[in-house]
Amino acid sequence: MTPLPHWADRLPRQAKRIIVIIADVALCLLATALAYWLRLSEWTVPFGNRWFSFAIAPALLIPIYIAFGQYRSIFRFAGWATFSNLVKATALYAAIYAAIFTFIVVPDVPRTVGVIQPLVLFFLIGAVRALGRSALQPPNRDRRRRRAIIFGAGSTGQQLDAALESSDEMVVVGFVDDDPSLHKGIIRGKPIHGPDEIGKLIEQTNANDFLLAIPKASAKRKAELIEQVAAFPVKVRSVPGVADIASGKVEVSELRVPDIEDLLGRNMVPPDQNLMQRDIAGKTIAVTGAGGSIGSELCRQIVRLEPQRIILIEMSEFNLYAIEKELTDLDLGGLDIVPVLASVLNKARIAQVMEEWRPDTIFHAAAYKHVPLVEENIVEGVANNVLGTWSIVQAAEEYGAKRLVLISTDKAVRPTNVMGASKRLAEQVLQARADMGSSVTLAMVRFGNVLGSSGSVVPLFRNQIGAGGPITITHREITRYFMTIPEASQLVIQAGAMGEGGEVFVLDMGEPIKIVDLAKRMIELSGLTEKTEQNPDGDIEIRTIGLRPGEKLYEELLIGANPAPTGHKLIMKAHEKFVAWDALEGKLK
Repeated sequence: MTPLPHWADRLPRQAKRIIVIIADVALCLLATALAYWLRLSEWTVPFGNRWFSFAIAPALLIPIYIAFGQYRSIFRFAGWATFSNLVKATALYAAIYAAIFTFIVVPDVPRTVGVIQPLVLFFLIGAVRALGRSALQPPNRDRRRRRAIIFGAGSTGQQLDAALESSDEMVVVGFVDDDPSLHKGIIRGKPIHGPDEIGKLIEQTNANDFLLAIPKASAKRKAELIEQVAAFPVKVRSVPGVADIASGKVEVSELRVPDIEDLLGRNMVPPDQNLMQRDIAGKTIAVTGAGGSIGSELCRQIVRLEPQRIILIEMSEFNLYAIEKELTDLDLGGLDIVPVLASVLNKARIAQVMEEWRPDTIFHAAAYKHVPLVEENIVEGVANNVLGTWSIVQAAEEYGAKRLVLISTDKAVRPTNVMGASKRLAEQVLQARADMGSSVTLAMVRFGNVLGSSGSVVPLFRNQIGAGGPITITHREITRYFMTIPEASQLVIQAGAMGEGGEVFVLDMGEPIKIVDLAKRMIELSGLTEKTEQNPDGDIEIRTIGLRPGEKLYEELLIGANPAPTGHKLIMKAHEKFVAWDALEGKLK
């Protein structure tokens, strides 16, 4: 249909509403005239009570339509919900109109007019609404829209479909669901298929997007689905907040590429609340490196456990400002938040803070952790990671802390770089002091990479894909362990609570992942293809640039073998060899 001229589309909304109301009045009169013609097989000039049958039609219809919000709808975006509302409003009108002229009986008005007129009116108004919607649509709209398949035919999927119906960017062409009882069903005119038909459905519909509308599905199931559609040229996206979908606010731009965590297929184990609260609830907690990736998430987890006070120790002014503001904005009632701008190497300042606030539990997350940078800045790296840890331990012992938990790394195991060696030496400071009978319960928690942390490959790859590539990796055989920041932080808190003195706790990181496989999957998730010799027309190239100084192909979590289990299935405990304090102290000095 030919679109309306530009001047019509630019009219103020109030003017458009008035035009629609006038059109509905005209349709009421036309429908009444047609009802008489259908009943009497001839056109008739209204007289007597027949004038009443004409006049009452718009007098009834317009107020009912206003009450049902028909004149708040915009034809261009009118969808199933608007049509359903139209049916309800017209049905109410039909009931009243028929009651007057069919059941009560008005002289000179045939009783059948009371039934015929509402039916004719509904047909006319529905047709005009449809034509108006078509006229207001941009030309070739359906051809320009991306074609999407929704996985999840439940309430979230149905709400997403309804919300996208008015989109100029995307049209839903089908549903897929795990529930066999839904297969071959129809939702809003779109068929529901089983998971084994995904490939066939993508090919038949030429779908561009695969939308995951399964907020309650396990991480493993999401990973399986992403793996299943990886072979097809579709962009995988996840739904935004369910509340936004339900309110119809969702835009195509808000559909996000699934987090890389979805690829791990790793379900978070619910934390043991007794362990989480044991050394935090009602106590004063200090976090060093509070503005960093792990430190800030530790703070978020800690404040939910109702401490009396949290001391944020951070050397970056901006990072300290950001985490203090975030926690303050949570409006946590009586929680005392103390921001401390300080370096852990400033022993006098750290001692002053510990003496003033007397923390019960300290989480020591402050560290330089970027392998190449520490290789180029050895003195600063070792000083911060080793002497900074010694400074914190000394202050904790002197000012009565009960527990100190060091955040360590898998790079501390048989280190091949300065960063890893410095973290292993930091571990030994705690081990040696614990062996000396420290007044503080000292524990270390060792784990691998966390997704999305500063310096992580995930944000790096995401930026490189956004720039059109290439993705750079250091070696095609390099592997790493990965865990989400929230899960790692919860496990750190629980492991620290288990410590009795000198233990190295190791987190179960699952299976290591090849970095090149991670890069490929991120390309696929973006709906793009890898550019290779076999596929020179691909979108993103993966380029190998060589191992950086001190970088390992494979990381390990244990120096020895046979770690002991703990009460938590994702936390293991190791007792590893260390240098005794008498010898170590001299070396440190």
